[in-house]
Amino acid sequence: MSTTVFARPKLQLFGVATGYVVRKIGLSDLTDALRLGWEDFKAIPTHAVVLCLVYPVLGLFIFRAVLGHSLLPLLFPLAAGFTLIGPFAGLGLYELSRRRERGEDPGAWDAMHVLRAPSFGAILGLGLLLFVLFGVWIATADVIYIATFGYEAAASIPDFATRVLTTPEGWTLIVVGCGVGFLFAVVALCISVVSFPLMLDRHATAIDAIRTSLQAVRMNPVPMAAWGLIVAGLLAVGSLPFFVGLCVALPVLGHASWHLYRKVVEPDPNPPREEPRSPIGHRYAADFPASLFPWSRER
Repeated sequence: MSTTVFARPKLQLFGVATGYVVRKIGLSDLTDALRLGWEDFKAIPTHAVVLCLVYPVLGLFIFRAVLGHSLLPLLFPLAAGFTLIGPFAGLGLYELSRRRERGEDPGAWDAMHVLRAPSFGAILGLGLLLFVLFGVWIATADVIYIATFGYEAAASIPDFATRVLTTPEGWTLIVVGCGVGFLFAVVALCISVVSFPLMLDRHATAIDAIRTSLQAVRMNPVPMAAWGLIVAGLLAVGSLPFFVGLCVALPVLGHASWHLYRKVVEPDPNPPREEPRSPIGHRYAADFPASLFPWSRER
């Protein structure tokens, strides 16, 4: 493995110490993170959770776009924009990988332990920032479409595809839209590549988490650029056909992101002691509906 440790005890970014040591990594570390993410995916049935949470949302957007074509021009920006909020959406997957790393045998409901994260308030704040970035991207994509084709809506899906794929205006839309989308994706990658796993794992403010992510990108420009391309490529492949492949791509990327964080940020030399999870034991009908929320019985 090509990982090497950055020697200074504290990072300095814009003259401010972050207190988290960032390592230099290589492309082989990305491969290893994906391998570990795949192992987590096989061991933890998170695909069912992803199907339950992501598919209804995507289905609603698609259903609305097919029946009333007002959202049709934004369908691709909506799907592509998931990469902007993906780091926040993957919180539960990070938690499952963290627990499996500790030798536990986590279940899907253990993902809810993110609510007890040391920096949960900071996580919500940075998550809100990513959602704002997502909203700005959608508004920008809409402006680009209107500037290219005007306010006239496409009559049908084939008509929309013909406009975009066979006309000079459509080619301009593709080039400009993808170029602007790339800039949004770079911003999201730089501020969040290790931010959420760090805040889940340590007592870190949102500012320190963003600074650490920026430092990770600055120290590892080629691996981080490759990671961004890997994420975009797997999401693109997973979106075809009809987003079916996302039930594999999303959890694998989520788990792999945790392992990437472990490779990039030096572990806490004095981690807080966590009590081992007590066994759930038998569940009785009288416990319903509390039995649906096993973490509520923990002391």
